[in-house]
Amino acid sequence: MISACICTIGDEILIGQIVDTNSSMIARALQDKGIAVRRMVSFGDDGDAILSNLDKELNDNDIIIVTGGLGPTKDDITRESLRVLSGSRGYKRDAAQEAEIRRILSSRGLDALQINLDQALVPDNCEVIVNHLGTAPIIIVSRDGHRLYSMPGVPYETAGALGDMLSDIDSHFSTEDIYHKTIMTYGIAESALSNLIAPWEDALPEWLHLSYLPDPITGVRLRLSAYGCDHAVAEKVISERLEGLKEILGSYIYSMQDDSLQAVVGRLLKERCETLSAAESCTGGEIAHLLTTVSGSSAYFLGSVTSYAIEVKQKVLAVPAQLINEHGVVSSEVAAAMAEGVRRLTGSTWAVATTGLAEGDDDRNPEGTVWVGISGPNGTFTSRWQYKSSRQINIKRFAATALNELRLRIINY
Repeated sequence: MISACICTIGDEILIGQIVDTNSSMIARALQDKGIAVRRMVSFGDDGDAILSNLDKELNDNDIIIVTGGLGPTKDDITRESLRVLSGSRGYKRDAAQEAEIRRILSSRGLDALQINLDQALVPDNCEVIVNHLGTAPIIIVSRDGHRLYSMPGVPYETAGALGDMLSDIDSHFSTEDIYHKTIMTYGIAESALSNLIAPWEDALPEWLHLSYLPDPITGVRLRLSAYGCDHAVAEKVISERLEGLKEILGSYIYSMQDDSLQAVVGRLLKERCETLSAAESCTGGEIAHLLTTVSGSSAYFLGSVTSYAIEVKQKVLAVPAQLINEHGVVSSEVAAAMAEGVRRLTGSTWAVATTGLAEGDDDRNPEGTVWVGISGPNGTFTSRWQYKSSRQINIKRFAATALNELRLRIINY
């Protein structure tokens, strides 16, 4: 199998000033091509460290993807390291990248300064892939059949150049045939899921590999991967095995493709020509945010009320004060009243509500408690959940759990 290493360059990554999202994006793209990422390494803006690390990885791997370090400022020293690595004696000006630099700057109403134009200077032994979204080109170092791609550090520029880089890889390497199938689950922890499907997993053919990919919003993603076999054969065998998995997991499975809960809920509502509204307290608008990330959500999502204060619950959603006094804000009764209130207010088919404690506790509930209320054509239902994470993660889990509860109520109606 073709091997690869992903290198990130920049002091800002090592000190935690920015989060490296490029590596995961690149790794997924390489994996889908049947290229094995053997290592991910990071190092700072130091010329000796850059040169020695890249030289080692270029010897050890077929493909090296580098992000960061290329830019117009003096602290960007990656280009000089690439010159030494490639055995170049000097630099050449890439006309295509210079034209892109002028076009980009002109479109922003900026003058093309020499410091910008000099980004089109590349080591004379290197190849270039034009960056159409930024000023730094993708520089390619080729040595003994191995190829190093130096990508821009800005994530959207890296994403934009990924297709051109993968096309170049295709033209220089014979990658192994690979087939992936993704199954999305929610409402069951990774460990419990693993125990539940252990006999099924043990019976998989040796050439089929199962991966568990947990996430607080999407749940546990199961990915079946077949390497080095015909796509039609892999698809047939996987399809047959998945019938058994469906019988075991039932409604824990919410999609048989790489998906999100909000997208699945949206499709269910559109299929039924039904609508949705939300009343959020502890989630602070996270449910509405997730729903509206889906293109076309205006067809079914009418709106939401972020009723963080008790007064808003009472005045806007018509939650009775007596209900709050008797049962507390974080309760089944208030969650139900919130859902019914926003459904009545908007005229939606369905409504989802959350009230809970993302941080801290009260005299009735421990930290991490959330009550979810679902109101729909078949009545109003509530459920209680508890999570033990940070405030930010708890909010995400609360919102995802509410969407999953809504999904289950819709499909069982």
